[in-house]
Amino acid sequence: MKFDSFRNAIALLLALALLSGCESMSKSDDEFVAEEPPVAEDQPQDTAGSDTYGAPEEPQISAEELAAQKAREAAMKEQAALREVRTFYFDFDQYTVKPEARSPLAAHAAFLASNPSVKVVLEGHCDERGTKEYNIALGENRAKAVARFLKVNGVSDAQIETISYGEERPAVAGHNEQAYAKNRRVYIEYK
Repeated sequence: MKFDSFRNAIALLLALALLSGCESMSKSDDEFVAEEPPVAEDQPQDTAGSDTYGAPEEPQISAEELAAQKAREAAMKEQAALREVRTFYFDFDQYTVKPEARSPLAAHAAFLASNPSVKVVLEGHCDERGTKEYNIALGENRAKAVARFLKVNGVSDAQIETISYGEERPAVAGHNEQAYAKNRRVYIEYK
């Protein structure tokens, strides 16, 4: 029986020695993960893809494409702002489109040409000087002058209607040059 206890003690010691040896030989999973060497600030870094923009799930675009996209957005905003101008003024007894009206009218023309289902009414107006018949004709000529400008810039005839109110709908009441200047106009009404 002594022999059996001795043999059990030796087996126990061997098992403990084996376990303690295995423990010192084992590495944790973290120790097997390859570590990337730290990058010093003065070392060149991989910049592949650094000139592209967008979220990971979105298509990447180059810096040039991004600049072009921003330029298009800025141009669209500028065109929208120019289209906010819908009243165009004329000199006394004239129906020639003024140079300052050309940019906003060109913006309206570009919008209408790219949206052929959109229509406009061009309302011609005059100040109170002159006969009613003369002012109706002058208002019509002013509306037609704006219509010609739009047509030359790509708007179809089917999108444009002209009407003259002559002196009947003044924008400003008054009998002075400031009031007259505000009443000599064409207004663009979108349908």
